[in-house]
Amino acid sequence: MTRTPDQGASGDGTADPARPETSGEGRAPAQDPSRDLTGAPVRPARRNPDADPDREQSRSAGASLRFGYGTNGLADLRLDDALALLADLGYDGVGLTLDHMHLDPLAPDLAARTRRVAHRLDALGLGVTVETGARYVLDPRRKHGPSLLDADPDDRARRAGLLVQAVRVAADLGAHAVHCFSGVVPDGTDEDTAWKRLAETLTPVLDAATAAGIPLAVEPEPGHLLATLADFHHLRRTLGDPEPLGLTLDIGHCQCLEPLPPADCVRDAAPWLRHVQIEDMRRGVHEHLPFGDGEIDFPPVLAALAATGYQGLTVVELPRHSHAGPHFAARSLPFLRRAAASAAPHGDPSVTPEGSRTP
Repeated sequence: MTRTPDQGASGDGTADPARPETSGEGRAPAQDPSRDLTGAPVRPARRNPDADPDREQSRSAGASLRFGYGTNGLADLRLDDALALLADLGYDGVGLTLDHMHLDPLAPDLAARTRRVAHRLDALGLGVTVETGARYVLDPRRKHGPSLLDADPDDRARRAGLLVQAVRVAADLGAHAVHCFSGVVPDGTDEDTAWKRLAETLTPVLDAATAAGIPLAVEPEPGHLLATLADFHHLRRTLGDPEPLGLTLDIGHCQCLEPLPPADCVRDAAPWLRHVQIEDMRRGVHEHLPFGDGEIDFPPVLAALAATGYQGLTVVELPRHSHAGPHFAARSLPFLRRAAASAAPHGDPSVTPEGSRTP
């Protein structure tokens, strides 16, 4: 299998994530929605009137998709400011990356902080998926380290502990899934050993997901052990097809690496789809691009996604554009709404226009 270099998503910390601080007792009684995450008064977010025409047009055309934006693309904003921005722009939800600048999974009082975020999401009307792609949240010197594939079992347990923590945070937030990925195969490790480590290390995470009723959505990531849809199915069969194991489908990764066009990938992935990330991309280049800067023809992709009946969030994934995050958040939603609306008259969503085919 040809693997492209990992360019990944977007912390540091020293506490042991295997010792969760979340209470498991769900949400606390509702707090004043006019207060932000620090308890200070805020002006309630207003829906951006410029976004509403696209929203209404797409829904009147029969679109059922719910769009979100990832906080890893808003890393220069305080979390409360990021959530208020997304609500004001008209987004349906947020892909919340657990990281030091937002909801830090390693800092003290995680349970109380999670409850405050849950109240704020409720007040703003935002759905949420918990994402775990923070670059340095466990190791300040090693991107995405330690991973589920590391040779040291204690290191693998640290990553598994973070994912268990993420499952509990997701349950307290009312999230619809927890996203994760396999990691890169370490130097000197053969792939058979790596697959065995992945399956073994994910087992306690899947147990936690089962207990919490939260799907674990594994993402095929270019350059990682689990890089393609075929790799996801290999893991699923290895684990015996456990019920909580689902799929994060990144539409750009389909364009980058998969043999089929992105719309066909959506249809093939439909039974296991638990989370969707979306951005533009070019064939063979793992670079997350703003919409219109890559090669993807989005109306057929969104038509295929709507036809699956997928009910989760479709989250814009632009982690390398945080320097202009509000700008790209404002641009992305109208683009997606127009693409969803224009997909509706196409008729049979199984027809993939030539423009969406990879070269």
